[in-house]
Amino acid sequence: MYIGKQSLLLGLALVLGSNGASAVDRKPTMEEMWAIIEAQQVQLDTMKKTLEQAKDVVKPASKEMGESQEQTEVKVRELEHKTNVLTDAVESMRTALVLPEEKELKSTYGLGPAASKVYQVDQGLSIGGYGEINYQALVADKGSKHDNADLERFVLYLGYKFNDWLILNSELEIEHSSTSKGGSVSMEMMSLDFLIDPLFNVRAGLMLTPMGFVNLIHEPPFYFGNNRPEVERRIIPSTWRNIGGGLFGEIIPDLTYTTYAMSGLRATGFSSSGVRGGRQKGSKVFAEDWAFVGRLDYTPSVVPGLVLGASSYVGNSGQGEVDGNVLTQIYEAHVEWKYYGFETRVLGSWGHIGDAATLSALQGETIGSSNYGVYAEVAYDILPLIFSGTSQYLAPFFRYEKFDTIATAPTGYVDDLSYDQDIFQVGFNYKPIPEVVIKLDYRNRNAKQGTVPDEVNIGFGFIF
Repeated sequence: MYIGKQSLLLGLALVLGSNGASAVDRKPTMEEMWAIIEAQQVQLDTMKKTLEQAKDVVKPASKEMGESQEQTEVKVRELEHKTNVLTDAVESMRTALVLPEEKELKSTYGLGPAASKVYQVDQGLSIGGYGEINYQALVADKGSKHDNADLERFVLYLGYKFNDWLILNSELEIEHSSTSKGGSVSMEMMSLDFLIDPLFNVRAGLMLTPMGFVNLIHEPPFYFGNNRPEVERRIIPSTWRNIGGGLFGEIIPDLTYTTYAMSGLRATGFSSSGVRGGRQKGSKVFAEDWAFVGRLDYTPSVVPGLVLGASSYVGNSGQGEVDGNVLTQIYEAHVEWKYYGFETRVLGSWGHIGDAATLSALQGETIGSSNYGVYAEVAYDILPLIFSGTSQYLAPFFRYEKFDTIATAPTGYVDDLSYDQDIFQVGFNYKPIPEVVIKLDYRNRNAKQGTVPDEVNIGFGFIF
């Protein structure tokens, strides 16, 4: 890419010279770069033609002008070298427009670092992704269930930066390796961003619902344990996306907001285990009822690494299929703090489902009129204490979760206490490099009624 950059700057200086502008004063636009490439291509074609003519007349010229064969061949080789250099420069410039250089992976607009790659490039195509694979051994209360291994998911992020203010971002996910074994291939996200002002930006398409930690940042290196927290699966049904549009931006320094109007959940998918089955996933969505989602996050500069936030979801889920007002509400608040190897997260969520009795009668099972969940976790990177200056990472962690998908049963229906659970989890995340994580954890699960298997989970994940 080095030759391409030199040629790009030289060409840009010539293009802008008539206007008195310097190539290093500002970034070239897409149109200016294509103009430079076209000009370089003309020069390249001319040099190739000259080279061919020089090769054709090497022997005659040597005889007529008395020039030695050796001197003429040296000139031909020099011209050939210049032609090859210019060819490489033009190809490098073309590639730079489509496949830009790698940038540092970092979170942008609340998305995961790999999902944010398109915001880091200067222009053109970006490719990122993540994957994870794990093995689960059931060690207590196993019952009829089996140990298992799974290629949990492989995800590709494809983005395209049309210009500085219009960006396409997408996420294509393959789950459980094969569709013939119950797996799936799905679009998790596909949206257009119109970056207008730090305060006011527009997003539309198939979007991640901006709630909790994991629904927005679910790449393996950025959460503890092989399994995502159950509270962020049962109460906040991650990963959760909807079709819609909305606004996002920064209200004041350190305070960001997101607000969307989105297609609502589908109540006929609700069950005793929660609202997770009501996700429509952007596929032939029932859009009779819509929902509104809002989120605020505060990251005070005076306390590095601290995040304070909250979000809410409100919308009817009947979608014309339920004879009742199935107003669905989900609220959550979260705190995260990372400080010199110490990390902690706390999240609490509460939900309410209107007309749960009517819905329970329709479904033939108890649908909770309210539900809740909370979890807290703490971790510490111990490797710098052992190897000073290391860039690797080893963090033991502990997490406690409590959730109940039928916190309140509708009148006339019996609570199912098997959905009232506590989970104690310990383990560690090891990162040989920031993009790769190896995980080991143990989950002790307890229900107020019945048994739930305990687990030992081993796996690895990566982003790129």
